[in-house]
Amino acid sequence: MLEIIKVILFGIVEGITEWLPVSSTGHMIILDEFIKLDCTPEFREMFLVVIQLGAIMAVVILFWNKIFPFQFKDKTKPVIEMDKIMLWLKIVVACIPAAVVGLLFDDVFEALFYHAIPVALALIVFGVAFIVVERKNKGAKAKIKSLNDITFKTALIIGVFQLIAAIFPGTSRSGATIVGALLIGVSRSVAAEFTFFLAIPVMFGASLLKIVKFGWSFTAIEAVMLILGMVVAFAVSVFVIKFLMDYIKKHDFQAFGWYRIILGVVVIALGLCGVITV
Repeated sequence: MLEIIKVILFGIVEGITEWLPVSSTGHMIILDEFIKLDCTPEFREMFLVVIQLGAIMAVVILFWNKIFPFQFKDKTKPVIEMDKIMLWLKIVVACIPAAVVGLLFDDVFEALFYHAIPVALALIVFGVAFIVVERKNKGAKAKIKSLNDITFKTALIIGVFQLIAAIFPGTSRSGATIVGALLIGVSRSVAAEFTFFLAIPVMFGASLLKIVKFGWSFTAIEAVMLILGMVVAFAVSVFVIKFLMDYIKKHDFQAFGWYRIILGVVVIALGLCGVITV
């Protein structure tokens, strides 16, 4: 029962932090410092990544009509919507930098940066970035106000920012891509949606890579833990995504920037005091 509670807690944290620009990986690493799952280190490493599949399914379901290119006209005639095909091509372009570097150096980055202090520093740096960018853009009109306005060049620039998150945990994949999008004139709502869609191939790819490395043999307990974590992450993600899309209609991202800075400072303090492993 205790392990079930732990898994539910991990699912809740994943569902909340995956979509808010506060770094899900950073929070999961920090949570893992305080709440240790009773499992092998190999399963824990895989679990902390694959649990994201539950979160990504929330995006697939909530935005199905915006991302699925094959629709039925009058419920009988299949129609291919080319604007959605083009959207997926731009998503692929945006994912190339992180995919290439991740495949080549994933283990290296994990060994170097997947620790509390590097996570804390990334939280602080991009927290400051959010505040600076939002203040700089205050009063300015967005140049890109719809998904169709995103060009391949824009997608690639956003993809480079996603690469930063792939290297430094604590940066936040959504945080990095949103900051990059805001810098080049993308509206908050479009930046958030494009970030959600980018997560689909990225998370599926990262999860598949971790499962392949772990192997396809799970014990019954491991299978239950993984499925439960994904289900909880999915349920929480549905509410969080809806909240964020409503929130950014009236607010900017500065509050998340301040949260990141405060959390980063707390983590560094806990590390220096020996409460968590640095």
